[in-house]
Amino acid sequence: MKDKYITVTQLTRYLKYKIDHDENLNEVFLKGEISNFKAHSRGHYYFTLKDENTRINAVMFSSSVKNVKFVPQDGMKVLVTGKISIFESSGSYQIYVDEMLEDGVGNLYIAFEQLKKKLEEEGLFREDHKKHIPKIPTRIGVVTAPTGAAIKDIISTIKRRWPLAEVYLFPSLVQGELAKDDIVKQIKRAEEFSLPLDTLIVGRGGGSIEDLWPFNEEIVARAIYNCSIPVISAVGHEIDFTIADFVADLRAPTPTGAAEMAVPQLNDVSRYIKQIQLRCQNTMIHKIQLYRRKINDLMERQIFKNPMIMYQNKELILDQLYDKLKYHFSNIVNLKEKDLLKIKHSIIFQNPYQLTEKKKNIFLQNISKLETLSPLLTLKRGYSMTRKDDKVVCSSKQLKKDDSISIEFQDGVVDAKVV
Repeated sequence: MKDKYITVTQLTRYLKYKIDHDENLNEVFLKGEISNFKAHSRGHYYFTLKDENTRINAVMFSSSVKNVKFVPQDGMKVLVTGKISIFESSGSYQIYVDEMLEDGVGNLYIAFEQLKKKLEEEGLFREDHKKHIPKIPTRIGVVTAPTGAAIKDIISTIKRRWPLAEVYLFPSLVQGELAKDDIVKQIKRAEEFSLPLDTLIVGRGGGSIEDLWPFNEEIVARAIYNCSIPVISAVGHEIDFTIADFVADLRAPTPTGAAEMAVPQLNDVSRYIKQIQLRCQNTMIHKIQLYRRKINDLMERQIFKNPMIMYQNKELILDQLYDKLKYHFSNIVNLKEKDLLKIKHSIIFQNPYQLTEKKKNIFLQNISKLETLSPLLTLKRGYSMTRKDDKVVCSSKQLKKDDSISIEFQDGVVDAKVV
C-alpha cells in the first residue's frame, strides 16, 4: 500500500517534467502589468506579471536583461516572451522571460501620476507647510497594522534608541479596498487622543503597488496634510514612493527608518549633554578668569592702593575754590567800599542845601517860561480869544454872517453874532 504514495518533491519534478516538455509552454507570449519589480545586484530581474484577475511570477536573467531597451517599473504594461516552468523549491510555476517590450503604462500608474499632479498644483507638497519633527519626543503614535514586521520594527527601534518615549498604536487596515477609510479614521483618532502626541508615524511594510495603493488615495493624502501632528510617512521599502510620502512632513525609506527619524539615539543625546556641560563649564571658567583679571587690574590702581589720595585731591580742589571765593569776595567788598566813599564825598552829603537851591532856581526858570507862553498872560495884556462851536477862530474866513460866537476876555466871556 505504501508504494502508492510519492513525495512532494517527486510530484513537483513530475509536473516540471510535463511542463518543460510541453511544446505549447516552451514559447509563450504574454502581456500584463509589472508589479513588485526588483532588480537584483547580479543583474537579474524579478517581478510579477498580472492582469485584472490573476498574476504569475516572472524571472529574467542578466543574459536577457542586457537586451531590454528601457528600465522596468511597477505599473508598466509590457509584452514578454518566455517559457513556463516550475521552480522546484517553492513548487510554484513561473515564466522565464527571454524578451520584454514596453506596452504602455498601467492604469494604477496613470492614476498615481494624475493625483500627484493635482495635489502638487494645490500646494499639498510645499515645504513651507511641512511641520518640524520634534527632536526629543515624549509620545509617538503609529498608524499601521497591529501585526506584522512594521509595528515590531518601529517599537523595537524606538525602545532601543530612546526608551523614554511612549509608543501608542492606532491599529488600521493597510491593504485592500477598506484600508483607505480605516487609515483616515485612525489618523483622526490620533489627533483626538487623550494625551497629546509629539509625532505620528503612518505606514506599512513593503509590497506590490496594489498592496501599497491605500497610501496613494486622495482622502489619505488630505488627512495627512490636515493632521495637526507632525507626520512621518513610512510606506514600503526605500524604492517605494507613494502620495503619502510627498504630503507627509517627513518621508522615511522604511518603517525602521521612520522610528530612527522620530527619536534620537540615547547615547548621542548623552554625549550631547556632556558636550553642553563641558561647554558651560569652560564658559564659566573663562568668565571667572576674565573677571578675576578685571578685579586684579582694579586692585592695582592707585586709588585702591592709597584710597586717601582721592580725598586729598578733593581737599586741594576745595582749598583752591575757597581761595578763589575769598579773593572774589574781597574784591566785591572793596568795590562797594569805593562806591560808598564816592557817595559820601558827593555834594548831596557835603552841602545838601546847595543842591536844593540849584533845583529851586531851575524850577523858577521853568515857571517863568510857562508864564511867558500862557494864554492868560496874553489876555491880561488886552487881547481876546474868539470861539465858534467851542473851537478857537484863527481867521475871519472861518466866520460868516449870523454865526454865533463867544469872545473871551481877561475878566469874562461875551456871546455875539456876526453881522
